[in-house]
Amino acid sequence: MHWGFLWGISTAAMQFVSNAPNRQHTTSPIVTGTTVLAIKYADGVMLAADTLASYGSLARYRDVRRLHPVGENTIVGASGEISDFQTIAEMLESMNQDDINQDDGYKHTPAEYYSYLRAVLYQRRNKFNPLWNQLLVAGFHQDKAFLGYVDMIGTAYEENFIATGYGAYLAIPLIRERWSAEMSEGEARALLEDCMRVLYYRDCRAYNRIQLAKATSAGTLVSEPYYITADWETANYDVRHASTVTTDGSSW
Repeated sequence: MHWGFLWGISTAAMQFVSNAPNRQHTTSPIVTGTTVLAIKYADGVMLAADTLASYGSLARYRDVRRLHPVGENTIVGASGEISDFQTIAEMLESMNQDDINQDDGYKHTPAEYYSYLRAVLYQRRNKFNPLWNQLLVAGFHQDKAFLGYVDMIGTAYEENFIATGYGAYLAIPLIRERWSAEMSEGEARALLEDCMRVLYYRDCRAYNRIQLAKATSAGTLVSEPYYITADWETANYDVRHASTVTTDGSSW
């Protein structure tokens, strides 16, 4: 075979590859959200998340909602890359719209959304193009609360209380100490607010403007963002010392 012919084929192949569209993979998270918390309680399941999206170490966006209602009885919360979560939310909204379009009375359950996300994230991981998120899927169906976890490599499980991100280290011990299956809605809210307050103190990517969401037999509800109280005062700043000579190096 003539070498010039082979060279022509090789050149054409290289030209085709160079003209092919670039593959747009998220190789690392850029704009991210931190912890999402969720606990079951007597009447259903409740979630909490703050509204901060960090651009690296910069607290860039202060009003990003990471608790997303899907259909009539499901809420999905996400940590990690915000743009990937927006992609996931669009997938879930498409599923819900298909239910509406079919008009046969059938609605996907929280467990079905959970199973779908587990399959999607595992499939994306196998293609080396993961969605960089930790997801909590919460809902209420047939008089029973549902709470499941899915992450970017397809790890999935169900539990009575779950925390993503830094909350897995700081909030879970607090929840274990105070949680009970029969706790009231007020007790669940107080517990989640206390956990979010501790995370605001300890997690430099957290913020004290939060949202709560719940799924009960009456449906789903996501609150408007609000601020939780925080106290940064210490004894040294609050009360002056008896003399100007102090042992801790301060002038108070």
